[in-house]
Amino acid sequence: MHVPMLMLTGIVAIVTHTLGLNDPTDTSHDRGAVSIEQVLWYAAAAISVAVVAAIIWSQIRDTASTPVQSPSAP
Repeated sequence: MHVPMLMLTGIVAIVTHTLGLNDPTDTSHDRGAVSIEQVLWYAAAAISVAVVAAIIWSQIRDTASTPVQSPSAP
């Protein structure tokens, strides 16, 4: 479960950077207030990506854990 957590951390970093929440004292690129709709869209996108990544990762893990049948010699 390290990969979904890493992906979630990256998404949070991107959202934080996009919304300009890195340094509250830096007002050189103030883009105004953030609406609750924007926050909800980013949260929904982050949750969607995390869910899809978890589903894909579990399918990969299940496929990797199935034993491989060795070919029989003729």
